[in-house]
Amino acid sequence: MGIECDYIVVGSGAGGGPLAANLAKAGFRVLLMEAGGDPCAESETGRLMYEVPIFHGASTEYRLCEWDYFVRHYSDDARQAKDSKKVSVAGKDHVWYPRAGALGGCTAHNAMITVLPQESDWDYIARITGDDSWRGEKMRSYFSRIEDCRYVPPPGSTEAAVRGVISTIADEARGDRDWRDASNGHGFGGWLTTSTADPDVALKDPQILVTLLRCLKKALLDDIGDLVTGIATRFDPNDIRTAKESPEGLVVTPLAVRDGHRIGPREYLQQVRAKFPGNLTLMTNALATRILFEGTRAVGVEYIASPHVYGADPERLADPASLPRAEARARREVIVCGGAFNSPQLLMLSGVGPRAELERLGIPVIADLPGVGENLQDRYEVCVVSEFAHDFELRQGGTFAPPEPGQQPDELLTQWQKDGTGVYASNGSLVGIIKKSTPELDDPDLYIFGLPGYFKGYEPGYSANIARYGNRFSWAILKARTRNTGYVRLASTNPWDRPEINFRSFGDGKRPNDPDLDAVLEGVKFARSLNERLAELGVIKREEIPGPACASDDQLRDFIMNEAWGHHASCTNKIGDDYDPMAVLDSRFRVRKTEGLRVVDASVFPKIPGYFIVTAIYMISEKASDVIIEDAR
Repeated sequence: MGIECDYIVVGSGAGGGPLAANLAKAGFRVLLMEAGGDPCAESETGRLMYEVPIFHGASTEYRLCEWDYFVRHYSDDARQAKDSKKVSVAGKDHVWYPRAGALGGCTAHNAMITVLPQESDWDYIARITGDDSWRGEKMRSYFSRIEDCRYVPPPGSTEAAVRGVISTIADEARGDRDWRDASNGHGFGGWLTTSTADPDVALKDPQILVTLLRCLKKALLDDIGDLVTGIATRFDPNDIRTAKESPEGLVVTPLAVRDGHRIGPREYLQQVRAKFPGNLTLMTNALATRILFEGTRAVGVEYIASPHVYGADPERLADPASLPRAEARARREVIVCGGAFNSPQLLMLSGVGPRAELERLGIPVIADLPGVGENLQDRYEVCVVSEFAHDFELRQGGTFAPPEPGQQPDELLTQWQKDGTGVYASNGSLVGIIKKSTPELDDPDLYIFGLPGYFKGYEPGYSANIARYGNRFSWAILKARTRNTGYVRLASTNPWDRPEINFRSFGDGKRPNDPDLDAVLEGVKFARSLNERLAELGVIKREEIPGPACASDDQLRDFIMNEAWGHHASCTNKIGDDYDPMAVLDSRFRVRKTEGLRVVDASVFPKIPGYFIVTAIYMISEKASDVIIEDAR
């Protein structure tokens, strides 16, 4: 029967990685199964792709960790064909959706942005489930627990004392005397280091930077009336006052970077395994093919122990069907953490899902749960790309990719290797803006950030384009809390075949007066207003995307519907109450109509939270650790 343990965790990403480590630390024997390998440990190129923050784009196209999904945004072929990023798969137009098959999951190639969701995102789950442990003020403690903040001084330091006085004065001036301490909700002893980019990097382009900030200040004062997040919070989107008040304004984006290096679940898992070697087994290159049941109780996992089995792997094997399958048994529970695409796929392959869909494919039904694979959600994101009058000096001396074998590292990589500083120690974003698309919203719904490079969205070869042009600047407009609901369905009963994925964006292109579409439109118009100010000052030569041909609101709406993409897939195994027939999970992550089975990953949310989903997943991983340990004891 192979390995036996207390818990089997399937997937090592933001949900499964920290969860497995926490359970092992609590004294349980845990088997963590990851379908990908560990490219960081396999070669120097793999190490650089993982550790150097600026290489996050290139890492999505690094074949040893790259997993390629091809998705639809629309059911209608004519509408889908309008996307300039389209690729043909099996004779139909799709859009490339990069994921990572590696230890750490997509945290091995994400942009490391670590921004908290608003408290209202958690309050919604508390409200629909009746479980007050999900309330925002309680969920905040999970972030404080995992964070090791490097950009706010820890309590007890001289700087913290000074900032405490400043914060108190600022709070009292606003009539808010609910001041806590200088940490303002941050944590300082957790496994997830947060830092901000070195401002000296941006100062290599003082003329452009100063001009950009002046234009931003004027635009924010005209549009919002304030810089809002302000000096008291150091423009920190994770300051507890920011989370509570949900202001708009300029922000400095926190990153999961320690001493210039990417940090994530991979390092946490390795630390725990070194300290508790008998409790944590890391099994890479192990594709889970089926959950094993005795009746309706999950008792183990069937898997294939071989690299390059899954169909999203560009190095995939030609005939996985010939490979032997093994089994691992769990004395307590099986916890599925494969993400919004693969978790519903594994559940359905195992007989947990919509009865009609399972019977169509001849899969015996263990639990009829029609919500499995439904409710697929994502952000909408588009870019406004402009040509600047001059190249960015901060890009000089860099190729923005690891050296080829036998080549010497470029100037910027040499600096990073020396002391973990410079442009390569950042993710490339210069500035961030949080904004409401309409004034009547309770919480801001737009996150707009600028980066010196050419970026129009994800398409094969995009990472080389980012570095190709030295004078392009992209405003990325991200729309939070979208209303799209797509699906993930089985393409076959082969566990290595990628599922069918359709986001049905903007109501499948048919929703009249779409509020999401109008929100993105407002974000694009705001970015354009910034560019108009920069053009008046001679900084910008021309707008390249969407370009002068898109002048009217209707033309911009069409551009957005054609080109919008996402990279935070979620919500396909949603949490809900007992009366919601589409709720796959209860508030303790348990799969309904089964025993010994939970899901902990991006798929659990009923609505997509916040702006950048990884922080929310880290937080639910901590919460799941608590409830699983509590249930075990």
